[in-house]
Amino acid sequence: MKHLLLFYLFFICFSLTAQQKFSKEISFVTDNDLYVSVDRDRYYTNGTFLNYRYLTKHKNESLEKKIMQWQIGQEMYTPNKAVVQDIRLHDRPFAAYLYASLGIKRVYKKDKILNTSLQIGVVGPNAFGKELQDFIHNIYNFDEAVGWTHQIKNAFALNLDAEYTDFLLQNKSNTIDASWVNSARLGTVYTNISSGFIMRFSYIPLQKMMNSIAFNTNLNNENTAFKREIESFFYIKPIIRYALYDATLQGSFLNTNSNVTKELVPVVFDVELGFKFTANSFNFGYVFNYNTSKSKGLRYNYGNKYGTVILSYLLR
Repeated sequence: MKHLLLFYLFFICFSLTAQQKFSKEISFVTDNDLYVSVDRDRYYTNGTFLNYRYLTKHKNESLEKKIMQWQIGQEMYTPNKAVVQDIRLHDRPFAAYLYASLGIKRVYKKDKILNTSLQIGVVGPNAFGKELQDFIHNIYNFDEAVGWTHQIKNAFALNLDAEYTDFLLQNKSNTIDASWVNSARLGTVYTNISSGFIMRFSYIPLQKMMNSIAFNTNLNNENTAFKREIESFFYIKPIIRYALYDATLQGSFLNTNSNVTKELVPVVFDVELGFKFTANSFNFGYVFNYNTSKSKGLRYNYGNKYGTVILSYLLR
């Protein structure tokens, strides 16, 4: 407990100069199963995301903020082993998804957030999954991933995503709170709905939903009532998802020539356990992710684990 308190004190002191207004943010997010185990390399094995967010003007009196979000992302999937070449041993397909997206985050004054985004990209070899995994394996001196010949075939990707978050409650000291999170995805890559909660825990008072790194709402300018504040908290986010379609497993309906496809498990449980904090103009975070099996017939059918590392930099 003593070491934990010293850890908090260090970052609180380091963040004292951060109480300013920043209206733009560049962030880099990376997912990888290596972040939870050096021996793990399967299923959802890597995600890379570059984001740019900025405040924009609005005339809606019910809104506190309106944030535009640009993102370039790639997701990569492999069977239980990336070195499996025999097609009969692929318990899920090799697959990659590359896209660019534009999103709008509407932050309401009554502690509600509506986030919508449109993704356009490609599933298949043109998403460069093999090339990126070869690059990562060369860095760590891992064996070459040899089964990408049988990956999900090329297909156009178009997805519309929406997420709605509603604040629920907090304790008297404002060191614990909870919000309800609902989302829906519709498109040629993912179609699903989900619902769950996010709970934050801290030794210092939590920032409001409309001005927190937990919800990517910590951007401000002369037209907003907030400024950058110190944040340091743990959180847990359990989610139940019902999936109707997943092109990275089933192959795209726009191209039915994939050699390996698998049957979808419709109901999936996801949970995130994370820690996020501010330091001057930077935000940092680490998240442990777990989800139950998304596909039938997996060799490891007790679910998948991976880590997420988050780094962002704020601009005036």
